[in-house]
Amino acid sequence: MLDKLLPALIITRREVRDQLRDWRIILPVTLLTLFFPFLANFTTRQVLGFVEKYGANILAERFIPFLLMIVGFFPISISLVIALESFAGETERRSIEPLLSSPLTDTQLYLGKLFASLLIPLVASYIGMLVYLVAIFRSSSWKAEPMFLVLIFLLTAVQALVMVSGAVVISTQTTSVRAANLLASFIIIPMSLLIQGESIMMLWANYPVLWWAILAQVILAGLLVRMGITHFNREELLGREIDSLNLRWMWRVFRGEFVGKAHSIRDWYSWEIPQTLHRMLIPICWMTFLLAAGTYLGAARVKEIGITPGTFNLDALKTVDDAIFTQFRQLGFFSAGSVLTIWWHNLRAVILATLLGSFTLGVAGTLVLMLPMIIIGLFTGIISLTGTSPFIVLAAVTMPHGILEIPALILSGAAILQV
Repeated sequence: MLDKLLPALIITRREVRDQLRDWRIILPVTLLTLFFPFLANFTTRQVLGFVEKYGANILAERFIPFLLMIVGFFPISISLVIALESFAGETERRSIEPLLSSPLTDTQLYLGKLFASLLIPLVASYIGMLVYLVAIFRSSSWKAEPMFLVLIFLLTAVQALVMVSGAVVISTQTTSVRAANLLASFIIIPMSLLIQGESIMMLWANYPVLWWAILAQVILAGLLVRMGITHFNREELLGREIDSLNLRWMWRVFRGEFVGKAHSIRDWYSWEIPQTLHRMLIPICWMTFLLAAGTYLGAARVKEIGITPGTFNLDALKTVDDAIFTQFRQLGFFSAGSVLTIWWHNLRAVILATLLGSFTLGVAGTLVLMLPMIIIGLFTGIISLTGTSPFIVLAAVTMPHGILEIPALILSGAAILQV
């Protein structure tokens, strides 16, 4: 395995050498590496001096790790620019032909470009973090635990890996750096939201959540790398000169995949549907497991939140009278119009999940579909505090409409994961 990856380092060496000759890359990396840690250290001293006046030293203790993460993030942001230029820039400079005619495999070419985009910004990021740590150790009494340093350094590495993995995928599917930069918003916006969430966890000192964030980003980066290698095509890189939106081609592909070899509706149901379900067997199993896990997590949260039978006067639920049915009837639960309302709500949820899943490798779409089951699990756990069997409550909440809705959620989620 290692022997197959070693040729990729030839591409990495070539790319790194070219990057070291380009002042447009070296200058920003150097400034962010050397200037920003001292700026962060100055900010830290000002914050320490301010909070010590009011005895809020805990704010300073939480602020230093936050700035350490930010110091590491700024240099790796350069990796996004390098990765976006990796293949699209070669295509614009007409230097892609010698590269693609080399005896290296597609995987070796792809990984070589990936490593080259990652190496210099990540090294610069680590140097900047070390400079900031040395400055903090000399100017304050704050000391970092070894596991915390491992956490921060790993978090910085996986952030860079996710950005580079996504950017290289974009670079292979575009014909110009301009087009790649326009598509970079699909990486920048999710990563900025992720950084905000990680910053909140850092300020709260909720470090176990950050370990889970590292694991999630490693999985996401692996999926992006796998997707990039799968869709990497030398012939398309050489033959495609301009990006175009071919609606006729899109319709032909959609119709061909949707209809398949069926010549009638009967053939479609008897032949294409079973084949499609067979191909989606693994995603169907995963989605079934995730929905069941969401229901369990919702029910388990009842004890963690600390809800008791007296919190919502749950004993009153044991008495079912006409007043309760009247309230449900006023909400439209027993009218024919509510069927269309619920159907339209579910359809919008599936459409939203599909759109989100297409940009997040199915992650956000799956979470959207899990949300109703988490709410159902939470409601079931609350009602079961009255002594009612949770299975009876779950059946009452999900049946009979769940006979159609739950399989629809499973199939929709499986399709999102399959894509």
